[in-house]
Amino acid sequence: MRLGLALGYWGRGPDPRHVPLAQEAERLGYHSVWTAESWGSDVFTPLTWIAAQTSTIKLGTAVAQMAARSPTTTAMHALTLDHLSGGRVMLGLGLSGPQVVEGWYGRPFPKSPLTATREYVDVVRQVLRRQAPVEVDGRFHSHPYRGPDGTGLGKALKPITHPLRADLPILLGAEGPKNIAQTTRIADGWLPLYWSPNRPEVYEASLAEAPEGFLVAPMAQVRVCDDVAEGLLPVKTMLGFYIGGMGHAARNFHADLMARMGYEEQARRIQRLFLEGRREEAVLAVPDAFADEISLVGPRERIAERLESWRKGPVTDLLALAPDRESLRALAELNA
Repeated sequence: MRLGLALGYWGRGPDPRHVPLAQEAERLGYHSVWTAESWGSDVFTPLTWIAAQTSTIKLGTAVAQMAARSPTTTAMHALTLDHLSGGRVMLGLGLSGPQVVEGWYGRPFPKSPLTATREYVDVVRQVLRRQAPVEVDGRFHSHPYRGPDGTGLGKALKPITHPLRADLPILLGAEGPKNIAQTTRIADGWLPLYWSPNRPEVYEASLAEAPEGFLVAPMAQVRVCDDVAEGLLPVKTMLGFYIGGMGHAARNFHADLMARMGYEEQARRIQRLFLEGRREEAVLAVPDAFADEISLVGPRERIAERLESWRKGPVTDLLALAPDRESLRALAELNA
């Protein structure tokens, strides 16, 4: 099982720890470093900054939001950074949800998310292969554009710049069972948001037809500390925000996932508290058991014991979410 460093996205401003952590991860032999975006910092600029100050570690987006860019724009970002970094890019894509797509990007959330994702990946693949001009007559993506409000003058094009790699890895952040199953067919890997090694049945059917070499790269908060309950607080804070605030009361993919993992009653309670403005209560309502099973928190010996269950399943890459240097080092030593 390879290790990655997940840095997430910025808060109020740039995090001065990110580049030193990426450099330390590279020194410790971590395979990859990953950035993210929501509605603040973008995913590619910080990754480019990190690329300029590292030399071997792979550079991943977890995830680049599809609504933020047309698929050809995303492919341009990926092929440009891949050239500048010497072939280190791993392109993670995610559809996000209606709240972000419509509220932030000002675009309609696709009525058929699987079709929209499939068409998006198809366009990116065509750009990277550069075998012919990009042509897609899709429901959500049309190249050239053929809509009734167009001029009709669009021309199918292929990139001027020759991509460094036609097989640049594409991973998808997917949560629903059908979306995950499609991911095994159209992508090189999957980026689970929550992964519990104790509940393989949650994803077993969706991963049944995954091809050999398919990547499964979940994120997990990692923290070496003496007090497990205290160490779980950042995990619970993250869960409270995602389950309570990252979606509408009637449509929240994160809450639905928590429900499928056996915590339906608690997920709905967290949603209700958060939407009522009782955010601290929402965080405290996150069960310690759920926060614990999707993270690696506690004394070094406890993490070493629990790490074994992560190795036994289909996980190929464990992406450690923003740990401190001590936790980063301890995980590398325990996984050696």
